[in-house]
Amino acid sequence: MNVILTYRGRSVTDADVAFLRKLIAEHPAMHRKALSQEVCRAWDWRQPNGVLKDGVCRGLLLALHRGGHLQLPPPRSRHINRPEWRRHAADVPIDRTPLRASLREIQPLAFQQVRRTPDEPLFNAILAQHHELGYVQPVGEQLKYLVYAGDRVVAALCWSSAAHGLSCRDRFIGWSSEAKRKNRHRLAYNSRFLIPPWVQVPHLASHVLGRMTRLLPVDWQGIYGHPVCFLETFVDPTRHRGTCYRAANWIVLGQTFGRGHRQPTRTPNRPVKLVLALPLVKSFRELLGGGGTQVMPEAGRAIESGSHRAG
Repeated sequence: MNVILTYRGRSVTDADVAFLRKLIAEHPAMHRKALSQEVCRAWDWRQPNGVLKDGVCRGLLLALHRGGHLQLPPPRSRHINRPEWRRHAADVPIDRTPLRASLREIQPLAFQQVRRTPDEPLFNAILAQHHELGYVQPVGEQLKYLVYAGDRVVAALCWSSAAHGLSCRDRFIGWSSEAKRKNRHRLAYNSRFLIPPWVQVPHLASHVLGRMTRLLPVDWQGIYGHPVCFLETFVDPTRHRGTCYRAANWIVLGQTFGRGHRQPTRTPNRPVKLVLALPLVKSFRELLGGGGTQVMPEAGRAIESGSHRAG
């Protein structure tokens, strides 16, 4: 059976295209979203928590449409996906009164997951205004946290889907391409971590990271129906050393090549970054399908995913 294309791990054959053409012909009034949902149900194409992979399926259908393999119905509305639109965050008032104290003095800290809650605009605004990389809407599975000392925000963290290809990480785990495709959802990427500039509390950053290792797997399981057992992030060594991560027992696996995985010329097009990681359980290699291959910390290089940015 002839394979026309492979999209996000799924091979599409002539028979699949014939099925899609028949489905479109039999439901001429069905719009693109409804069509992709019907295809997901027919193929049982679901996320680990059982939710239909509607967004991925729409991307597949659009790729087949653009390749001339089928004719989709016209879109109901025009979607504009400009970088400036994705980076926009509402202007929310934030208390910037300086906070200088010891970690003990501001305890207890409250960790609040704010994605799809009324506090999400506050999270977005803090990152947009005070993180050196600004605010970019994460992709894939994602959680957003605000950390409070009383009624003051003292930290903000964003976690999202892990990078597709990181060679030093993949060697460290020791998994095959098939195991990575199957189990990459068990990794979480710390895409943003901010201690607001008016908060000056020694050891706060490493303490927050330590608390997150216990909280994140529970919340991920509750929201997405599966746990995470491995964390990763990128650090720009020209700006930071990753001191708070190292203090929280993260290890340096290597460096990126400074190019995205979709860079066809293999020419560096972005800063080289350190790759840091933290396994959450001793059996992470067995859970991820790895072969137990170990690399020494600080060794190896990686291909940086173009859809992720340093935290």
